[in-house]
Amino acid sequence: MANTLSTSSETRTRTIVKAVLWNLIGLAVMALVGFLLTGSWSVGGSMAVINAILGLTMYILYERVWAHIRWGRHAAH
Repeated sequence: MANTLSTSSETRTRTIVKAVLWNLIGLAVMALVGFLLTGSWSVGGSMAVINAILGLTMYILYERVWAHIRWGRHAAH
């Protein structure tokens, strides 16, 4: 199925909102995994927060780099 959405670059706000939502999901999953592995919500939660901070930072940087790469985009008509 062809992509019918605009291929223009995203705004920084959109990139950040997407990253925050994705990291909230990851935070919950990582806290659960940390708890299951350690038996401690405190340790599991700490692992999740550290992972979320690192993941959010890396995701934002990754998305902004790709926003400047033209490869794989269709030309605007």
